[in-house]
Order: sequence, then structure tokens, then C-alpha cells
Amino acid sequence: MSPRPYRLGQRQAANQATRTRIVAAARDLLASPEGLGDFTMESVARQSGVARMTVYYQFGSRAGLLEAIFDDLAAGGGMQELQKAFQQPDARAALDEFIAVFTRFWVSARLVIRRLQILTALDPELEKVSREEWRRQGLQVIVQRLSEQLGHPPDDSLDEAVDVLHVLTSFQTFDRLADATRSPEEVTALIQRLARAAIGLPG
Repeated sequence: MSPRPYRLGQRQAANQATRTRIVAAARDLLASPEGLGDFTMESVARQSGVARMTVYYQFGSRAGLLEAIFDDLAAGGGMQELQKAFQQPDARAALDEFIAVFTRFWVSARLVIRRLQILTALDPELEKVSREEWRRQGLQVIVQRLSEQLGHPPDDSLDEAVDVLHVLTSFQTFDRLADATRSPEEVTALIQRLARAAIGLPG
């Protein structure tokens, strides 16, 4: 066997290890008391023990790094469970499960997600980083199924229903509702009730 594939495998493993270390360092910085004030490509490089150009080499840009952080959060926050929502034969159950997956995700790294939301809100070029369009697309599928199965929402208000559910399932809504008096489970149940009521579903 040629040593070249072996060396290539070693290089890829080293690159992945460096990438993982940089993402972990970035998450630590976002969760630190200094918060966004100390979150720069330079500070991420220092925190991870690499050169600044290494961060750019691995991620291409600040947006690329933030996308990698979101992907890491999603993997650790159970977003792979979303497939269970779409596998539900009953559309109401699918909506409930969709909401539950997102509230579990929001609570999994609440401070880091809050600060990432602030970063993306401040810079329009970073808007796609937060994967908001993915959530909207998932809601479009569920709303269409609800309309077909239950007649709610009616065909002429599907887009409006998606808009309302997009707000109700957002991190901002979760963050406002998840105060000291409500557990994450209680917030999930509350959002589920609000979502049903908003699109005219009974119960």
C-alpha cells in the first residue's frame, strides 16, 4: 500500500481536530462573561491556540465560523430528532413534535444561541447563518399537511399561518417565555397551545 493515502488520512484527521478545537474555543468565548465584546477571529485564534490565518483557512470567513458553530450546536442539541416530527402520520402530532425539538434545542445552549442571534441580527450578511429559513421550510410542510388533514388553516391563509408559527417557534419567543417561573417543558406545552390556537386547531 502506498504511504500517500495514509498521510492524507492523517492530514484530514489533523484538520478535523483543529476545526473541532476552533469551534469549541469560539463557543467558550460566546459563553464567557465578556460575551460578544471579546468575540473576534483573533480572540478565537488565541483561545484555540492557532494562528488567525488558520481560522480563516478552516472556515473562510466569520460567517463560515458562525455556520460551523450553529451546526455544532444543532448536532449537540438534538436537531436530528426533527425527522421524527415529519414521520408522524398525524399532522397535529407533527407540529407538537416540531415545537418540542426546537425548544429542547433552544435550551441546550441558551446563552450561546442568544449571543449568536444578536450577532446575526446586527449583520444582515450573517442572516443565513442561523438557518432560520430551514425552520420556515419545515413549518411550510407541516402547515400544508394540517390544511390537508384538518382543513386548518384554510388554503388562503397558509402563508400567514407559517409566518405566525415561525414567530412562535423562534428562539426569541422561547427566551421570553422561559423565565424563572416556567420549566422548559412548561414552555413547550405553552407554545404548542399557542400554535394550535393561532391557526384555528381545537385543543
